[in-house]
Amino acid sequence: MPALSRPAAGRRVRALAPIVTLMAVLLAAALPAAAPAASTPKRTSAKLKLSTTSTVTQGENGVQHMHFVYGPVKINPGQNSIFFEPNTVRPKEDGYFTRFEPNLIYQDGTIPRVDVVHLHHAVWMINGSPTWAAGEEKTAAIMPPGYGYPYRTTDRWQMNHMIHNLTPNATSVYITYDLDFVPATAPQAAAIQPVRTQWLDVVGGSYPVFDAIKGTGHAGGTRYTYPDDAADPGVRNAGRWTVGRKQTLVFVWGHLHPGGLYDDLKITRNGVTKLLFRANTKYYEPAGAVSWDVAVTVTPTDWRINVQPGDVISMSGTYDTSRASWYESMAIMPISVADGWSGVDPFTQPYPTKGVLTHGPLAENRNHGGARAGLPNPLKLLGTTAPVSQVAIDDFVYGQGDLSAVGRAGRLPVVHPGESLTFLNNDAFDVNRITDPRTIYHTITACKSPCNRQTGIAYPLADGKVAFDSGELGFGPYRNAAQRKTWSTPKTLATGTYSYFCRIHPFMRGAFRVVKLKGT
Repeated sequence: MPALSRPAAGRRVRALAPIVTLMAVLLAAALPAAAPAASTPKRTSAKLKLSTTSTVTQGENGVQHMHFVYGPVKINPGQNSIFFEPNTVRPKEDGYFTRFEPNLIYQDGTIPRVDVVHLHHAVWMINGSPTWAAGEEKTAAIMPPGYGYPYRTTDRWQMNHMIHNLTPNATSVYITYDLDFVPATAPQAAAIQPVRTQWLDVVGGSYPVFDAIKGTGHAGGTRYTYPDDAADPGVRNAGRWTVGRKQTLVFVWGHLHPGGLYDDLKITRNGVTKLLFRANTKYYEPAGAVSWDVAVTVTPTDWRINVQPGDVISMSGTYDTSRASWYESMAIMPISVADGWSGVDPFTQPYPTKGVLTHGPLAENRNHGGARAGLPNPLKLLGTTAPVSQVAIDDFVYGQGDLSAVGRAGRLPVVHPGESLTFLNNDAFDVNRITDPRTIYHTITACKSPCNRQTGIAYPLADGKVAFDSGELGFGPYRNAAQRKTWSTPKTLATGTYSYFCRIHPFMRGAFRVVKLKGT
């Protein structure tokens, strides 16, 4: 497993304390604690290994249990890029899928810690349409009895993946997916009703993200619901599907990022709107709703909703903005839909609303962070003797004021009120150098001072007293890239010390200071 250390060649770097695992975070002003240990399942073993080769085993009632392994996928240092690639790893005969369970493994079969490398997302595109998907919450899609996804060997499969490497070290991984499959030749196949995926997300596009800023939204600035709380009313028509024929909704799950609380699926008929299902989060994270140590509920097996032509199905996603900002957030709800009616009318008949979880605490989410790391307190560091106009980022290091630096390079860059400090990401792909292979994005994201503790899935957070974020400095074909290499701090910042981190590579920490001109 890669070590969480930055390259030290050519630089004097302060020694960092070793990463400590299996540690609960004790953070000030924490959100409500997780459920007592007695009600929480045991965390999976860190020694768990999955097969690195595709396998098929015969189960009961004609069901085949398939373990597919896609890759190896080579991951560059600091990578956070989106790829679309052909996918030929699939069954060799026609049939139906009734279960889908994703994961990510190293080449030795072990599962990476999510603070090292994780599956930001993977989408299985079938015949041009998104069918299954996975995020780091790793929700399993299990069809109710009698339903399944039809599969033909002539189908076109494509893998859309975004694997996030939080370290400066290259690695290789496999994307795995476990499927329950009923061959078309099995007697049980005749009784399976086909389903398809109706994809709903609140933004749309190839990288559907929004920002949930600390202190914004409703409930006194503690909850942000997209699109309801969006400043632009034009986005409120996103995440909608107008039903064109009689169909049944048979399964729903929700995708959220850290900070997410729930996704809501709603139906509107004749001007009346009802909640069909709320995909709630269950945070195993000791610090609350701040990390990937989470599971999301799915619909129970007896949930069936009849919809008719003209019904509008919509969704929204809600984030906790009481404690931190959540940049590039998502809210997605894929729906498994069958033709015809086999459920209940949601306006005249009752239906279950309590969801179920598909897994408990996972070992890969065990490193929470927040312990002492040996980094200095920027509030006590000296500043530069003269104002600084630019800080370059090279080899995962902020050129001035990086908390790992010593000597003059460790002094905080100083600016005066009304001035900006400009950051330049030299690790980004250079649009003027076509042979340059680097696609390393960095951010400058405000965090609460001193922001100098150990990196983990729950630390640091974008919880600065003043919220600012540069976006992902760099270039690329998708919306995650800011399409620029520079960013300047707001000129409106009051005097004081401002801590920041890179939310793509959170071990990167720095600070700068705004000081008054002498004589003012």
